[in-house]
Amino acid sequence: MDSERKQAGEFDQRVLDLYDDYVHGRIDRRGFLSSAAAFAVGGTTAAALLGTLTPQYAFAAQVAADDPRISTVYRMFPSPQGHGEGRGLLAMPKGIGSFPAVLVIHENRGLNPYIEDVARRLAVAGFIAFAPDALFPVGGYPGNDDDGRTLQAKLDRAKVVSDFESAARFAHDLPRTNGKLGVVGFCFGGLLTNLLASRLPDLVDAGVPYYGGQPTAEEAARIKAPLLLQFAGLDTRVNEGWPAYEQALKQAGVPYTAHVYPDVNHGFHNDTTPRYDQAAAELSWQRTLAFFRQHLT
Repeated sequence: MDSERKQAGEFDQRVLDLYDDYVHGRIDRRGFLSSAAAFAVGGTTAAALLGTLTPQYAFAAQVAADDPRISTVYRMFPSPQGHGEGRGLLAMPKGIGSFPAVLVIHENRGLNPYIEDVARRLAVAGFIAFAPDALFPVGGYPGNDDDGRTLQAKLDRAKVVSDFESAARFAHDLPRTNGKLGVVGFCFGGLLTNLLASRLPDLVDAGVPYYGGQPTAEEAARIKAPLLLQFAGLDTRVNEGWPAYEQALKQAGVPYTAHVYPDVNHGFHNDTTPRYDQAAAELSWQRTLAFFRQHLT
């Protein structure tokens, strides 16, 4: 089915930038359609452009849910300072022994099939992965990203952050873990990865934020864990905050490595949309796994 997925190079970059504005709430659907109409040529409509850019979750199955190498189950966890209770997908390697735990944090739309697959990829690689759904208090991921974004935007942000703090503690204390905890997140999840490293400095042992927003200098000063930061070269919105964050990390003595993947878009790791870049996604993932093995095992 990969041949059916369009590539970023088939779109005018301005359309991809408009889509980024749309999925991050800077413009609404009408604003996207109105602006994208200028690029709808050859019988293509603005609505068709939006449909092509929308995630196709048939692609999100690098590791099948019933893969015999792993086990998966949804688990509840307490979140007394957040929404009271949360739920996430737990993916674990089969076999004996202990494994590092990794918290997987989704984008701004809930626990969709792509992020669930990321958790399964980690389990296949030898990690106990826990992927919470911020939307659980409002019924869970609704089956499409547009509704998921709308639901997530309405949640109390402080309670959401508390939910993920509770999820991190839950993941850290799971049976069969080796006492080490990593965090990886994408977009909104990248920001949360940075924040959890700051808010739980004695719990988080390694963090990998993918194209995530940056915390304040005061928050950065509390980070102890090594960070592997993954940026998209064309992601000017997120990247503009990196120089100040880098300076704060240096001043705090935080060990970090940053990679900027040239000529790729925000969301390049998400293999369900045309913004996906296979080379950057695979290289960044190899680096992520190596980083976690270095610091969590």
